[in-house]
Amino acid sequence: MTRRAIVMVVHDGVRLLDVTAPVEVFTTAAGQGGAYTVSLCSPTGRDVRTSAGTRLGVDAAAHRVREAHTLIVPGSPDLPRRPRPEGLPEAVDALAGRSERVASVCTGAFVLADAGLLDGRRATTHWRHTALLARTFPRVRVEPDAIYVRDGRVLTSAGVSAGLDLSLALVEEDEGSALAREVARDLVVFLQRPGGQSQFSVAARTSRPRRDVLRPVLDAVAADPAGDHSVPAMAGRAGMSTRHLSRLFRERLGGTPAAHVESVRLEAACALLEAGESVTGAAERSGLGSDESLRRVFWRHLGLTPSAYRDRFRTARREPRPPEQDRASRTVRGKGS
Repeated sequence: MTRRAIVMVVHDGVRLLDVTAPVEVFTTAAGQGGAYTVSLCSPTGRDVRTSAGTRLGVDAAAHRVREAHTLIVPGSPDLPRRPRPEGLPEAVDALAGRSERVASVCTGAFVLADAGLLDGRRATTHWRHTALLARTFPRVRVEPDAIYVRDGRVLTSAGVSAGLDLSLALVEEDEGSALAREVARDLVVFLQRPGGQSQFSVAARTSRPRRDVLRPVLDAVAADPAGDHSVPAMAGRAGMSTRHLSRLFRERLGGTPAAHVESVRLEAACALLEAGESVTGAAERSGLGSDESLRRVFWRHLGLTPSAYRDRFRTARREPRPPEQDRASRTVRGKGS
């Protein structure tokens, strides 16, 4: 049986889970009959220190790696905005040339982009850095909501734990869905995660510029998402015409007043659901109105229902409540779910 060599190029500052998530998937698959070997290399051959401070041992220097079926480049918190670790771009470029497929986890996409491997291709990265990736590398077609993207022989994944999703997809491609499903069950994760990565980044979408003529308007929306935030009401609050208000929103926030209000209300609804609020209660208190309106907004922005979001992200620990209040709360949740 020919084994596929999975090679990960690690570097100082690498995020530990970016490395260990794929390693766990492929070694678990190998333990259940999958044809894989897994090794770590670094540009110098020396061990590296992760962003968490943990020392990570490597098997070889990158230039000594002779066989790489799949090259995986993990990321680090500093990769997008600081110079790349010494020797890393050259090591990736050399190894990519003799690999059947190349993948990145999280901000490792910036290293692939440096090497030109993403030119003209679709790609993704951690939601915090998708806009920066698109600005820095205009030839890359960035898909900001994707958990992972495959374009030809090159794959990129979203932030951190998305390395699990990418690796499971590769196991399924190589060994079939039955083995991939067993690996997912062993690791207690989704074989295919529902929704996109925007479900993890709600608060990042509602910009609030400082020292700006729009700031009082934006603060009023944030303070009371369920209030009257029609365009005329917001324009009156700002002391300007509706046309001028709309122009300022386009110029400074890149969207319409209505889109901003909806984004803030979505953020508020997410916070309410995370705290254990019912779907009906979240719809009313966030200003989105009805259960149906809430469902439409959630599906359009996050790709999942409010009930699914609540079940996935609500606070695990809650203060005990009197039995009467608990029964009433369960009744409301049953009507709104």
